Amino acid sequence: MENIILIGMMGCGKTTCGALLAQRLGRELVDTDALIEQREGMAIPELFAQKGEDYFRARELDAARALARRTGLVVACGGGLPLSHGAMSALKGSGTVVFLRRDPGETFDTVPMGGRPLAQAGRAAFVARFREREPVYLGWADLIVRDFSSPEATVNAIMEGIE
Repeated sequence: MENIILIGMMGCGKTTCGALLAQRLGRELVDTDALIEQREGMAIPELFAQKGEDYFRARELDAARALARRTGLVVACGGGLPLSHGAMSALKGSGTVVFLRRDPGETFDTVPMGGRPLAQAGRAAFVARFREREPVYLGWADLIVRDFSSPEATVNAIMEGIE
């Protein structure tokens, strides 16, 4: 059973929708950020502060490669993970990649950004970061979901797309 890999900007709903999707499908949800926090014994903001972004990205690559060797998962990727060709090519080889394409301005305005190190420069920088990443997300995506009226609606759109 192939994996379902959720990608998109931080705060777009990968973890929330991933949990609902996993529950509906009877699968395990693995959030790459949570996996890294568990392995490292510290929160992502602390990891960034103490060891830097390069160290974090190397841990993302490790996590992606490990998860790609498993099957039947719903994987919620950190927002920057798709920027790593090695990490995403491993994951894409293990299943279907779903891009949760939520409007970045709406995301910034409605999701708490306090614990997100790369969202601290403000709304304009967040939207600009999305615009830079969007072509990468689109390049990896097998399915693009645009319905964010509710987490249930998003999961329904994913289910319809993967069936």
